[in-house]
Amino acid sequence: MDTLAFVFSGQGAQYPGMGKELYETSPAARRVFDAADAIRPGTSKQCFEGTAEELAQTINTQPCVFCMDLAAAESLREAGLEPCVAAGFSLGEVAALTFAGAFDFETGFRLVCRRAEFMQEAAERYDGAMVAVLRLPPDTVKELCERFENTYPVNYNSAAQTVVALLKANQEAFVKAVQEAGGKAVPLAVSGGFHSPFMDRAAEQLREVLDEIEMKDPKIPVYANSTALPYDKDPKDLLARQVNHPVLWQKTVEAMAAGGIETMIEVGPGKTLCGLIKKTAPGVRILNVENTAGVEAAKEAFSAE
Repeated sequence: MDTLAFVFSGQGAQYPGMGKELYETSPAARRVFDAADAIRPGTSKQCFEGTAEELAQTINTQPCVFCMDLAAAESLREAGLEPCVAAGFSLGEVAALTFAGAFDFETGFRLVCRRAEFMQEAAERYDGAMVAVLRLPPDTVKELCERFENTYPVNYNSAAQTVVALLKANQEAFVKAVQEAGGKAVPLAVSGGFHSPFMDRAAEQLREVLDEIEMKDPKIPVYANSTALPYDKDPKDLLARQVNHPVLWQKTVEAMAAGGIETMIEVGPGKTLCGLIKKTAPGVRILNVENTAGVEAAKEAFSAE
């Protein structure tokens, strides 16, 4: 399947009950959740039974979404679908690297748990927030950010959607400035200003942990958020700096499409990445897998070729 990419969902896509059906129907997905529970007891219960509020806490979100991402991807692998490249949005990049063999599951999961801890701690140091800006080009959003202190464009999602990290004290004025410029501002339900200088300490801590573990070369190319290029040299630096640098998602999708990818399957909770891919690469076939129906639809799509 030399034109297939898996793209792994990121933080914010979580929802109560995610993964339960896959756990019940896919042995491969069940192994993922059982392995997580052996390391962090209660992870699967949080996914299957946790409230939206519980799942929204970074310390819980990241381990749970990581498991959901890998459960969906392993269900596809179990069904005979293998990608030739992978990418993941923010947290999803760690899942993509784990799926591609850069880490074994235990190492990847423990790394995500530490990442969540560091980012939660960093978020608690600042009263930060994130706002999605719609209907304005990235350059305009950047100019608006420059009017405010501690306000940063951090997720370049598509030509018409850029997410901004800022202090909550600036949020009302920033939203008003976006509206005056003809855009729409949507506050996000996250617990901090991620991928910004607010996360500098978290990035340093993550790098210290990465220095202590083995990171292998991925078996397939994995595109890095901070460069929109496949991992090559200094992979640990790339993964650590992702925490406090912007996510170049639009460029990542464009690079994969330019490289010949014809189908992208979002693996993990929700369809957020599907929507962004559609806006950026309309010629690419898009599927999502978060349940048994998604697995069956993907199998059918490829069996018809």
